[in-house]
Amino acid sequence: MKNIVLTLLCISLLALTGCKENSGKAQTGEAGDVTTVDKLTSEQIKAASFEDLFKTIDANEVEEDIFTLINQDYSVLTAGTPDHYNSMVASWGGWGILFNKQVVFSMLRSNRYTLELIRKENRYTMSFFDREYQDEIVKFGMSSGRDSNKKMTNTTLTAVETPSGNMSYKEAKIIIELDLFEVTTVSPDDFLTEDARQFIIDAHTETNEYHKLVFGEIKNVWVRK
Repeated sequence: MKNIVLTLLCISLLALTGCKENSGKAQTGEAGDVTTVDKLTSEQIKAASFEDLFKTIDANEVEEDIFTLINQDYSVLTAGTPDHYNSMVASWGGWGILFNKQVVFSMLRSNRYTLELIRKENRYTMSFFDREYQDEIVKFGMSSGRDSNKKMTNTTLTAVETPSGNMSYKEAKIIIELDLFEVTTVSPDDFLTEDARQFIIDAHTETNEYHKLVFGEIKNVWVRK
């Protein structure tokens, strides 16, 4: 009898421990099974709500390396409304403090349609994805969405509206919501290395305008649960 009581006590403790570890992360799948968000299938991700998939954190709590996120994983900038939005790939930029505000900056070609929408709406998102989605991300840099919506429909990623009304994707692992803070035009004279100066000059030849440094104030950071 004593052994039976001890066994039941151990089982009860294990059950309580498991419940505590999974608290706040469990989701119900289509078949009624319970799983964590990071183990959801593609179909379950598409069916889930924004609140099911993401939680908000402070920008200081982002654990991943910024250099890896921007330069290797790439960021996806998205601007517009649920009825009309556009995304682009951006791999130049960083995070920091400007006028005592937490900001993100990106260096963009002046003719980017997404930049046009950023300036129109004065807000946008910067999203990051796991490597498995890289082929889909690259598509956003292969064509313009200015004259056709084909670019935005030629993806398996699932567009989603944040609680603030910005656009991103359910498959993202990090979503940063930004208010446009500053747009600055660069000049070849700003650069002290020949390769950088020549890059800016060559880009101007294509667009008749120099690159823009775009600064956005961080308003919300969302990460996958």
